[in-house]
Amino acid sequence: QVQVVESGGGLVQPGGSLRLSCAASGGDFSIYVMGWYRQTPGKQRELVARIYSRGSTVYADSVKGRFTISRDNAKNTLYLQMNSLKPADTAVYYCNQYPHDDDSWGQGTQVTVSS
Repeated sequence: QVQVVESGGGLVQPGGSLRLSCAASGGDFSIYVMGWYRQTPGKQRELVARIYSRGSTVYADSVKGRFTISRDNAKNTLYLQMNSLKPADTAVYYCNQYPHDDDSWGQGTQVTVSS
């Protein structure tokens, strides 16, 4: 079972950028498919992007071309580079395995895109 701690969120203006980090422990991070998810109040958590152990990636249509997921297996760390941010990207962002493990959700990191 993987434990995760997300960081890097904050308040940013539309068009701005943020880089999220996810420090993982307690499992063999390098073999897991990892994903970034996000949730807004009243909505279900949605998968934003996932990355396979060897680096191939898949993105939700809503973030394709703007977000980049990456991983550093030596550091057990997952990243999400978010560019050209929009108000619709405002959410709490979480990392987890893909498919998600219900026992491995972290506290998330808040991203707010507003002028």
